[in-house]
Amino acid sequence: MTAPAQNREKPCILIIDDEPQIRHFLRISLKTEGYELLEAENGESGLGLCARHSPDLVILDLGLPDMDGSEVLAGLREWSSAPVIILSVRDRELEKVKALDLGANDYVTKPFGVDELLARVRTQLRNYERKQASSPGASVVFDDGELYIDLSMRKVTVKGDPVRLTPKEFAVLKVLMLASGKIVTQSQLLRDIWGPTHTTDTHYLRILIGRLRQKLADDPTEQHYIQTEPGVGYRFLDNTAI
Repeated sequence: MTAPAQNREKPCILIIDDEPQIRHFLRISLKTEGYELLEAENGESGLGLCARHSPDLVILDLGLPDMDGSEVLAGLREWSSAPVIILSVRDRELEKVKALDLGANDYVTKPFGVDELLARVRTQLRNYERKQASSPGASVVFDDGELYIDLSMRKVTVKGDPVRLTPKEFAVLKVLMLASGKIVTQSQLLRDIWGPTHTTDTHYLRILIGRLRQKLADDPTEQHYIQTEPGVGYRFLDNTAI
């Protein structure tokens, strides 16, 4: 019996996947890390478990026997803010963009490496815990000793030197920081910053991201702060989180 969310000592992860071997593999890997687990082999039972137990994170397969995983995701997002990691054989950019636009926090393609998946699980749980703990009006600050960003003060410095950002550059940085660790799709950024008539103008975004990286001293080959998911979107990497 899984404890209620408020009484848990360990994070609870719900796996929704119809492949017994995948569930077995994830069960061993995640229990070794100390997580509590819930398992469902179809969408309906997965939604039911999520409603009853409020897991801290959901690992969701898109190819379920009773409904498409995107329907499950849409259902979850009607009432749950828990992070969702998609685990799927579907590797087309369109599928990834659709899932992320529906509210998924990350997307891992099968076959996958367990170390990579566990790292993504830790990142999403850490971000979720920080968001849950912070008050609605709390200021969002990033400081790794080189780059300093204070969203509420609209202040950005690199090695102590002030950085001047255009309104759109700051707006993009703010959206990425507020979704730290989560992929934000190109279409979402374009819709939020440029407006609904510009959702296909990806060249605007590429140029702006290039300028933003240059101002933040973020090497485009290493992508220390802003990471590109080719053809899908971008994510802000908070390397100060432990």
